[in-house]
Amino acid sequence: MRVSTVPAVRTQATIGISVLLLGLWIAWQLGSKIAAGDLRTLEYAALVIAGTTVLITTLRDWRKGFYMFLFWLLFEDLVRKYLGNNLVIYFAKDFLVGIVYLAFFTEVRRGNIKIFRPRFLMFFYPCLVLCIAGMMNPYSPSPLYGLMGLKLDFYYLPLMFVSYGLIRDDIDLRRFLIFNLMLGLVIGGLGIVQAILGPTFLNPANMAPELRDLGEMDRFTPVSNQLLHVPSSVFVSAGRYGQYLVVVFAIAMGTVGYLLLHSVKRRLLAYLGLFGIVAATLFCGGRATMAYMLIGFVVLTVTFLWGAPWKQRRAHKMLKAVGRVFMMAIAAVVLILALFPDEIAPRVAFYTESFDPSSRGYEVGNRTWDYPIKNLVNAVNQPLWLTGMGLGTASLGTQYVAKVTGQPQIENWVEEGYGQLILELGILAPFLWILWTGALVIMAFRITRNLRQTRFFPLAMAISWYAFLLLFPFTYGGLSPYQNFVGNAYFWILVGILCKLPVLFAQYPTAPEAAEAKSRVPVTWAHPHAPQFQ
Repeated sequence: MRVSTVPAVRTQATIGISVLLLGLWIAWQLGSKIAAGDLRTLEYAALVIAGTTVLITTLRDWRKGFYMFLFWLLFEDLVRKYLGNNLVIYFAKDFLVGIVYLAFFTEVRRGNIKIFRPRFLMFFYPCLVLCIAGMMNPYSPSPLYGLMGLKLDFYYLPLMFVSYGLIRDDIDLRRFLIFNLMLGLVIGGLGIVQAILGPTFLNPANMAPELRDLGEMDRFTPVSNQLLHVPSSVFVSAGRYGQYLVVVFAIAMGTVGYLLLHSVKRRLLAYLGLFGIVAATLFCGGRATMAYMLIGFVVLTVTFLWGAPWKQRRAHKMLKAVGRVFMMAIAAVVLILALFPDEIAPRVAFYTESFDPSSRGYEVGNRTWDYPIKNLVNAVNQPLWLTGMGLGTASLGTQYVAKVTGQPQIENWVEEGYGQLILELGILAPFLWILWTGALVIMAFRITRNLRQTRFFPLAMAISWYAFLLLFPFTYGGLSPYQNFVGNAYFWILVGILCKLPVLFAQYPTAPEAAEAKSRVPVTWAHPHAPQFQ
């Protein structure tokens, strides 16, 4: 029997005509907007088209979606600068990572990916229960504060499982590390250019006032009274830029050590990335960023030598790496002093005058003890010290909740992390917070210790070092570094990668390049100190 093709032909013709008419209508609308000079609508339309493309790509391949999310995470602030401080743009990254979660856990349910259960979670759950209870605090002006606080604190936690599944072998690990080094080199390079050219670079003339106050910051040296511009690079604030430099410096140090012990190419690329990040830190004008880079360099150098593969007679490679890293740092300083003496001089003066104990501009003692303790005491002396005012009421993002609810912004804030927890959740919160963060850091250092004398040790040590910094010194100074979406997302991503390193070593203990020759198979657990599967 012959089947008539007339209905199919008519349907195709109808679809073709409809698409043609839709295309003509879109072209007409775009032409009208261009003629009227309404470029802002075109920019938003381009974002919608790009977002739709990313959405479809992520649902088809969550690994590509992960890297798209990571790129958007770092460059979202740049879009906000030029398109206004729009709430839709601000929450776009959360929608995107939610799609990544959906696609990833769909694969988990199909049995294509295994997840794990890290042991620190048993200490984490009591704090999570307290935070959920804090969302229903009757003293909170709106439940939206609780939702915002929960998003800031724990929304990116599933990235730990996503990154664990992302890294299947050394190829995936190198791809992730090099991708981040390249982004760090670009962002750091733009920060250097902005520090030299001034705030007009990467900051539009019509930037939102609340963003302009954050992105166009000038400082004076405490003794010599020299003016220096503090760059924000692609971010809306210099603080976020400085926190990003801390995490990318740790990644760069770990990458250099890992690639040197792993007999592969791209070592020069890793050294170049580290060189650019060190130079960007010198130009950033942030005392804390500079201090943590110097401390991190010393700590990681010593621990790299401690964990080097002496028994395999490959420790000389680590000694070579340490020497090269030191020479790269010296070369970065010398080159900057030679090329930009006028621009770097006030920054060097700012650092030396702030860190020198004999200087009247010395700030280390005040910033590390007097000021934080004063803020902690103020938090304890608040009337609601026992129960707190509610989750999110002293966190980042309260201005957005106030804008949505139409209420005045809450004046419930201290610049000390554990004091902030008391303001939100009461006196019990700091103890539960220290419990789970301490358990996570202990787990991280145990994994790192068990990876001694392997090619993964430098990377594991760098990740553990950043986790310690974020959860203790940074939190002591203020909870905003942890709640900052860049630092928070990277923290959970790196924790997942750290937990995966023992698995990679169990699969390829003595043949680093075996990952390139063997087919990718589901992970089987063989390391005695690995986290347990769920």
